[in-house]
Amino acid sequence: MGTGLDLPLDTVLRGDCLDMLRRLPPASVHAIFADPPYNLQLKGELRRPDDSIVDGVDEAWDRFDDLAAYDRFTREWLTECRRVLRKDGTIWVMGAYHNVFRLGSALQDLGYWILNDVVWRKSNPMPNFRGRRFTNAHETLIWASRGPESRYRFNYAAMKAMNDDKQMRSDWLFPLCTGPERLRLADGKKLHPTQKPEALLHRVILSCTAPGEVVLDPFLGTGTTAAVAKRLGRRYIGIERDKSYVAAAEKRLAAIEPLPESAALTLPAKREQPRIPFGTLVERGLVPAGTKLWDRHRRWAAEVGADATLRCGRSAGSIHQVGAAVQEAPSCNGWTFWHVEKRDGSLRVLDELRAELVPGL
Repeated sequence: MGTGLDLPLDTVLRGDCLDMLRRLPPASVHAIFADPPYNLQLKGELRRPDDSIVDGVDEAWDRFDDLAAYDRFTREWLTECRRVLRKDGTIWVMGAYHNVFRLGSALQDLGYWILNDVVWRKSNPMPNFRGRRFTNAHETLIWASRGPESRYRFNYAAMKAMNDDKQMRSDWLFPLCTGPERLRLADGKKLHPTQKPEALLHRVILSCTAPGEVVLDPFLGTGTTAAVAKRLGRRYIGIERDKSYVAAAEKRLAAIEPLPESAALTLPAKREQPRIPFGTLVERGLVPAGTKLWDRHRRWAAEVGADATLRCGRSAGSIHQVGAAVQEAPSCNGWTFWHVEKRDGSLRVLDELRAELVPGL
């Protein structure tokens, strides 16, 4: 990695997250997913969010002397993440009830702008064996931009398409990582105690990045973030201090074939589409002057003028103005209100013609 001037793309870096982050160039990554230590030590024992004691020593490094030490560590790695994040980039930080509130406070104190808190509701949570608390059935993901001025990416149309054409909500239902996806040791025990399901990272990465963009995970574990990023045609950088996790992540990544470029694309957001005036369709003969436009119920018909204005009865003006006037409405999106008649007599919405024109511009 040299002096840190080059970006080590598609690499798992073994080492301390702070040391590795400090070597990365500023404003170099498009998205960050961080699942940091949960600060689980309670009453002298290391416990998971479901209040069960962690077996083994693989999480022994998740011990801090006190909350002040944990907060210092949190602010240090979040500061470095903000440095390497592009101005239009976003970060996802994940936590349980032990630490998520401290993470949120640190994000706001450091200048990040919180966009959503997303609840991962587990369909198969670990039961609470002691019966002294509710079963802990969720974790929280905080999604934030680098600052309030950031023009961040959100693939709204893609998320809506994934959700049967309904707006994607901030409560996500996924099972815990189980079955063949779960990495295990030779004796059958879990290789990593908190391996996240690939489905969760699929949604995270698809929501805020485009193919070819760089996704960073400063606490990579066994490589879930990098694995999903590679499959989706994104570049990745992972940081992990445990050599057994690094080895597992690299083996996992070697077996993944990226999707074809066409399959990795997401529907563009409206704000990313070129602004095309209705006059362009008139000039190019797609909707020639003299064409009649109809609303979808054929209640109103308007004639297209050579200057791309419409006339319908006493109303004249743009496609938006006339659409609003005939409905006696304060406003109207003329692209979705007006239709052209096809040769077979069916109607086609203007917005489809505009979409076809975009590749040729």
